[in-house]
Amino acid sequence: MALDAYSQVVSSVAAELTPKVAAVRVRGQGSGSAVVFTGDGFLLTNAHVVGRARSGTLAFSDGASAEFTVVGADPLSDLAVIRADGPTPGPARLGDSDGLVVGQLVVAVGNPLGLAGSVTAGVVSALGRSLPVRSGSAVRLIEDVIQTDAALNPGNSGGALADAEGRVVGINTAVAGVGLGLAVPINSTTRSIVAALMRDGRVRRAYLGLVTSPAPLPQWARERFGQPRALRVMEVVPGSPAAKAGLRPGDLVLTAARRPVADAQALQRLMFADAIGRPLPITVLRNGALVDVIAEPVELGPLAA
Repeated sequence: MALDAYSQVVSSVAAELTPKVAAVRVRGQGSGSAVVFTGDGFLLTNAHVVGRARSGTLAFSDGASAEFTVVGADPLSDLAVIRADGPTPGPARLGDSDGLVVGQLVVAVGNPLGLAGSVTAGVVSALGRSLPVRSGSAVRLIEDVIQTDAALNPGNSGGALADAEGRVVGINTAVAGVGLGLAVPINSTTRSIVAALMRDGRVRRAYLGLVTSPAPLPQWARERFGQPRALRVMEVVPGSPAAKAGLRPGDLVLTAARRPVADAQALQRLMFADAIGRPLPITVLRNGALVDVIAEPVELGPLAA
């Protein structure tokens, strides 16, 4: 029987990606999924899948298995890089989530509930969401996550979220509620994170102490500053570099390091090791007036145990 166009797309993506998504078993931590992304045995998964473990076992849909070691994990992005100790299938193609639009078809491939090679499909239901990460008493936000209605189960964590061309545009990370799942985007920021994990085993980050949300600018501000959006400051952490610089809830962040800031990723791109301890000029719109401040990011400490 001939497949309809939708089924053809989903089945094609499933056929391409299912062999490249492994089931992950970590003693004492549970299970999840991981995506092969290099030809020499590196896989991408969630930091919460591997936890504090340094090794575990991979199982592929063709019945092959291998031990793995953890190369590095970054709880703040909920990404981890692991490396298989044996042969792996060829790598999945990584895409760019910046090109996604709400309503676009996506396919989730993972290992939910121990069922290797499970595939679900849906659409991008929202972009730019924030996901709280809790460890002990510390709570931080993974920003710019992808929300989808493709059914996700706990074992999907670390699996692939792909577009209709089979390119991996996200790493599934959480079930946000009935009919809602969240994925860490694959974009220039996360590629930098992955590169740091492969090189150093960790990611050094600068910390400002802001909780933000994208917001449209008034028409007059769009015309004056040449950008349609900015970042609204929702919260300023007391005693943080942002607080010391004089930033306030309600401010609209227009630029940082003299670059336009229209979304969380634009600010995140600046918050890596080379920004630590260096003056960071920030321009905000406050009560209709421009305000310039200088913040000095500090190094972000590890999540509390």
